[in-house]
Amino acid sequence: MKTHVLIAIAALTVSACGAPADTQAQDGVFAETNRVTPGDAGSMKASFAPVVRTAAPAVVNISARGVQTVRDPFWGQFSQPTGSVGSGVIVRPEGVVVTNAHVIAGMSEIKVVLNDRREFSARVILADERSDIAVLQLDGVEERLPTLSIDDREEQQIGDLVLAIGNPFGVGQTVTNGIISALNRTETGISDSGSFIQTDAAINPGNSGGALVDMDGELIGINTAIFSRSGSSSGVGFAVPASMVRQVVDSAVGGARAVVRPWLGIKGESVTAERARDLGLERPRGLVVTGVYAGGPGARAGLREGDVITAVDGAEVNDQGGLNFRIGTRAPDTAVQVEILRNGRTQTLSARVQPLPGDADVARAVTIQQGALAGAQVLTLNPALADALGGDPFASGVIIGRVARGSYANRIGFQRGDVVVAVDGRPVTSTQALANLGRGAEVTIQRGGQRVTGVMR
Repeated sequence: MKTHVLIAIAALTVSACGAPADTQAQDGVFAETNRVTPGDAGSMKASFAPVVRTAAPAVVNISARGVQTVRDPFWGQFSQPTGSVGSGVIVRPEGVVVTNAHVIAGMSEIKVVLNDRREFSARVILADERSDIAVLQLDGVEERLPTLSIDDREEQQIGDLVLAIGNPFGVGQTVTNGIISALNRTETGISDSGSFIQTDAAINPGNSGGALVDMDGELIGINTAIFSRSGSSSGVGFAVPASMVRQVVDSAVGGARAVVRPWLGIKGESVTAERARDLGLERPRGLVVTGVYAGGPGARAGLREGDVITAVDGAEVNDQGGLNFRIGTRAPDTAVQVEILRNGRTQTLSARVQPLPGDADVARAVTIQQGALAGAQVLTLNPALADALGGDPFASGVIIGRVARGSYANRIGFQRGDVVVAVDGRPVTSTQALANLGRGAEVTIQRGGQRVTGVMR
């Protein structure tokens, strides 16, 4: 996880504070028939036990050990940490477990301990770094295991009571309580395509991958990160919503090697207070379209630069991260309803979202043999590749991967991740343009959000 004061450690938010007045067990899950606010401490206490009895058996402890050396054809060779402890949730009775990708990153030996102390070895069937969700398969399962059902209906409200269950500090399974503090948190620094549930439940080391549970005993999120200066809970924790969890699980169980996220082919900027006044809005809301990818789903639907996207399928959108999440959790070739403001009038356009075009396989990288970039691996950008590398799908040019130590490219300062966008003022569209880059050439690169131009010496 990438953070500032954000600590991407076990964010298990166990929040439970309210008892349904009339709760019945249906297929192993408690379904409330009449939600009421608890009137006293006794009714709050009574609400915990039935939900915990339902949810706790499906929450597991995960330990992963060993150093795994990763050999990537584009980024080179590197080693991962030597050990990790976190939490997970059984979501399929045959032993399919969900946890955080950072809990098992680079680990070669994974052990899962159930609430009843049974132990299983596990293997990773899919790890999605973008959402920080990983899916494991337990080995040697001979009976149906307890599970939590995934509630991706997005019916939660701010103030709803929630439970979270995990294994902080390695002390064993624990339950904490709180409320949903916010929904659709996007500008967290955790992910450019995430829209998180925020909770005030206690979140501490070892809770990563644990369950955020509603008062029906259903999984509404996987706890992922916290804002903290000390590394311990400060009451601001974030969980990956169940809609994203289900997408990763379905992809893994279906045999996919990666999660396919469709896109709209749109980029934009959040509406500022000043822009809201210019548009006649009662408050800042929506995303001003600043770019439309030619031939993309948005272009085919009729979206234009200057349109203000306010909602997708009825869910409010206020920034690029929110749009990426709403579109990214849809299945490819799904029709979505995009609500926009254009010339002061509200319109609804229908767009059929599609996977990003292009090939994201970094194994296609080529190594420059001569010239100023000798020793650098390069690859022509396309939307799918740029997105896979965490960049802008609209970006064009040639991205530099591994730069061999001591090579000419290394000595003159080229770095991994640089995007060569122009040579002598002409746009670069393929690796051939860099095959024999000589001294005196003027090269423009994109690095860290800035453009830098220099002459090769």
